[in-house]
Parts: sequence; structure tokens; C-alpha cells
Amino acid sequence: MEKLIYILRHGQTDYNLQGIVQGGGVDTSLNDTGRKQAQAFHEAYKHIPFEAVITSRLKRTHQTVAAFIDAGLPWTQMAELNEMGWGDHEGKPSSPEMRHEYREVMTAWEAGDYTAAMPNGETAAALGVRLTQFIEHLRARPESHLLVCSHGRSMRGLMCLLTERPLSAMGQFSHANTGLWIVRQRADGDFELLAENDTRHLLHFEDNQWVSLR
Repeated sequence: MEKLIYILRHGQTDYNLQGIVQGGGVDTSLNDTGRKQAQAFHEAYKHIPFEAVITSRLKRTHQTVAAFIDAGLPWTQMAELNEMGWGDHEGKPSSPEMRHEYREVMTAWEAGDYTAAMPNGETAAALGVRLTQFIEHLRARPESHLLVCSHGRSMRGLMCLLTERPLSAMGQFSHANTGLWIVRQRADGDFELLAENDTRHLLHFEDNQWVSLR
């Protein structure tokens, strides 16, 4: 059967604002801007007939789609959607040493070496395994409209796999806070990308003039 999957990055946190690495091991909350972004998304997309919500196990994703969950939609938390594990650098502000190590890891991934990782961090290969498991979960879901909330790097990996690109292409995908990706699963089981990092719902959120995208 065909289904539409709306895949959303979480709203802004103070760590996002301050340039501090979060990753899968830091369970931060949305800040005031993030809560407004979440409200703007809900106002713009509450008319979509979502049948279920899937989030990571980290509360910044729960909080971003809380209005949909509070409305009574079935909610599944999946560790497969958690953010990339950045190891020793999680919870720390960016530094020249960290940026150097990050560039080295990105260069390795872009060259197809998915075994590279930040110190004590997760490899791209491990990320790919758990995201593949999530995709199989998506294929098996019976709903026709799903709302998914995840994280920046995990979403980059997910988009590669859904569009049948190698993980070396992760850098080609942008991911704003509450940026929305819409994917159609066709009847043949393949996925088609309909929207990329859509943030139109944020156009007027600063002055509380919510955008309807009906």
C-alpha cells in the first residue's frame, strides 16, 4: 500500500543555539524558540490525517510533536531514530581540536570509509544498520499517514537510505530545526522524496502569525 511519511527534525535547544554537541547521549529539552517552532509546525500540519507518531527516545523529539501526541495519536519511541553518537565530544562546545577530528571523520565517510568515528563515537556503518532496521519497521506499518521526529545527522543518513544513495552522500542533505521531509512509500515498496527540509511553517512564527499550509 502507499503511505505518506512526514519526517521532522526536532526544534531548537539551547545546545543548538550555543553550538554544543548533543548527539545520542545528551537528552536536552527544547528552548523557547524550539517550543514556538513546534507550535508553528503543529498549526501548519494539524489538518494532515496522521494515524501515528514515531520519535526517537530523546525528549527533544517528544516535545517537538507533543501536540500531536497529546491529541491522542498512538506514539512509538524507537532508539533506531536516536541522534548519532558523537562519543567524547557530546555535551562539549566546539573547539579547534574537535573541528579537526570532525573534518577527518567526515572526509573518511565521504570516501566510503564508514568505520570512522569520533573518539568513542558511533560509526556511520552502525548508524546505517539501525536506520535500515527503522526503514523495515516503516515498510511494515499499516498506516497511510505517519509523523516521524528525529535528529539532524540521523535524518541525513535516513534520507540517503530512503533515496538509495550511499551514506557518503549524507553531507548533501540540510537539516534546519523543524525542517520537514515528506516521503511517499509507493505500492511497490520503494520511496519517493516529495519535500526536502521544508520550513515554510516558520515564516511568521516570531510574531505569532501561524502559517496554514492547507
